[in-house]
Amino acid sequence: MARPRILITGTGAVCGAGISPGAIVEAAQLGRSAIGPIGQWDTTGWPVAVAAEVADFNPRALVEDRKLHKFIRRTDMFGMYAGSQAIDGAGFIAARDALDPAAAAVFSDRSGVYVGSGGGAYNTQYEYFPLMSEANGDLSRFGTELGSVVNPMWLLRTLPNNVLCHVGIKYNLKGTNACITNHSCGGTLAVIEGAEALRQGEADRVVAIGHDALIEPQMVLYYHQCGLLAPDTIRPFDARRDGSVFGEGAGALALETEAAAGARNATVLGEVLGGGYAAEAMGLLAIRDDGDGLVRAIRQALADAQLNPRDIGMIVAHGNGTRQSDASEAQAIRAVFGTGDAAPPVTGFKWAIGHLIAAAGIVETVLALAALRRGIVPGIATLADLDPECAGIRVSAVAQKPRGDTALILCRGFAGTNAALIVRSG
Repeated sequence: MARPRILITGTGAVCGAGISPGAIVEAAQLGRSAIGPIGQWDTTGWPVAVAAEVADFNPRALVEDRKLHKFIRRTDMFGMYAGSQAIDGAGFIAARDALDPAAAAVFSDRSGVYVGSGGGAYNTQYEYFPLMSEANGDLSRFGTELGSVVNPMWLLRTLPNNVLCHVGIKYNLKGTNACITNHSCGGTLAVIEGAEALRQGEADRVVAIGHDALIEPQMVLYYHQCGLLAPDTIRPFDARRDGSVFGEGAGALALETEAAAGARNATVLGEVLGGGYAAEAMGLLAIRDDGDGLVRAIRQALADAQLNPRDIGMIVAHGNGTRQSDASEAQAIRAVFGTGDAAPPVTGFKWAIGHLIAAAGIVETVLALAALRRGIVPGIATLADLDPECAGIRVSAVAQKPRGDTALILCRGFAGTNAALIVRSG
């Protein structure tokens, strides 16, 4: 029996390169990177002083309800904004408003939310620091004065499921839901799990969101001490690559069963074809040189989508610019797709938008769909000298053409986690 088709009827994205999918893809197509000096604190003397920040950050432009601003963090605002873009673009609410009250109630009950959330940043703890210094180890004083120093909304602001609950509340989406925290794979897994919920009949429509904002002092310092951050930019697959750079933002996809989308004559932007994920179980930072976990995730995704490697039109690589990750990712791509003209063209977006961690894969999925609609595979502008370790994959500094209407998006995270998602452009 044929599986239910899962259609994409709305998208949203925000990051340092723009506040809409079209603007972000256009920036990448023109070779523009959002990576620049960090503006959120004085980085004088810091070993890493660059990131891809959202310029002119304006909470009101992202979340119109000012009362919510004291309950949510910067990352939550990005997630709510991208989710709203996808939901509004899909026309969910207009469709529900046209129904009678009983049918509208069923619509809400059959609408879900799946969110890939970051693990949180250290800046949620910073408002404790002055009192800790003043108390000088006196826990009695610290406890006595805590309530008058720390915002009583602190706990609500730090909840990892803020985007899930506030998007659900805003749009009255009352169905199946999940908040997934899985480092860089979180947003991709939100799409995969949301699509599977639709296939299993748990809902008629869901919005999948991934969001993160890790540009803060301690996170930058610790990633640098782990040897993961570059001092200036990201150079995926290049011989000069020396690390990654943080970005921030969010992406979202509105997903529907074919029956639900057809019932309201929705505009179709694409389709989720399949997904896979696998772990290498090597350690928190260790990964295999042969790309085994990524190979298995790709093959699972192909099997889930009922496709062969030759059916993939383009690959959006994880391409985070760290030496071992890029080399092992290239090895995984060669293992599944071969080399030269036998393989699809490969690109990546982190050089332009930074590494968005939990939001990376879902934002890159949104961009892949936009790129397919434009008939391009954007080049990696920072690629000058392909590393021999990465030879054999069809990656370029200039734009290529996809060989079909499908894209494979790859994601990797700490603890050797790997995810692969296949989508088709509508």
